[in-house]
Amino acid sequence: MPEADWTLDLDADKVLAAQGADPAAIRRRHPALVQAAERALAEGPGLIAPAARHRILPVTRRDEAGMHLPGGGCIRGASIERQLCDADEVAVAVCTIGGALEQRVSALLDDDPVLALAVDGLGTAAVDALATAVCGQVAAGAASRGLKATVPFSPGMMGWPLADGQDQVFSLIDAGGIGVALTPSRLMLPRKSVSMVIGLGPRVVTGQRSCGLCDMKNTCRYRTDRDQGSGIGNPGTALGET
Repeated sequence: MPEADWTLDLDADKVLAAQGADPAAIRRRHPALVQAAERALAEGPGLIAPAARHRILPVTRRDEAGMHLPGGGCIRGASIERQLCDADEVAVAVCTIGGALEQRVSALLDDDPVLALAVDGLGTAAVDALATAVCGQVAAGAASRGLKATVPFSPGMMGWPLADGQDQVFSLIDAGGIGVALTPSRLMLPRKSVSMVIGLGPRVVTGQRSCGLCDMKNTCRYRTDRDQGSGIGNPGTALGET
């Protein structure tokens, strides 16, 4: 995918929600936190550098070793293979907002922890908005060819271990070209980054919710009925709502 000038739809409520809060409750009870979210938004243009890459690859065959892709690539894992069982193609994507924001969070933690949490929430909201935009671009391209797109699936979901999934995704795309690398434990740096796979084809299932595939689906405070965008979550630190 060529580099794009991504415009992210962000506001104070999304910053609060990205911290696990109910924006309406926060507005009623904690106006200082709303002000912190608005301050974070004001800093956003200097901290967020959205970048993304994706590739669309045909599924050449399936066997006990997984879903085979051109060039020796393979996607394997009980859950991801089941979710993509009807896909004729897969879109593999990595997106990031860069590392400046997390450096700003670290600098703020000692002197202004409330603003630090708000800025972290801004980063979470921004990378999720970017993932949503990338998914929309992939889906639009698929629709122009008469195909449908699944929701995105990310390494670490139930049945697709993080280490295995990250190795598979990063073997298929030049994430280093947008400054994203893996740590030895397979976490991404910059931290506000997302990797994902989307199934494409005339028979794929649409309208799923990614939260249902997470090991923490029954306990995570970030699981809400708002899971209608990218399906990708990267929650920050939750705000109190009492």
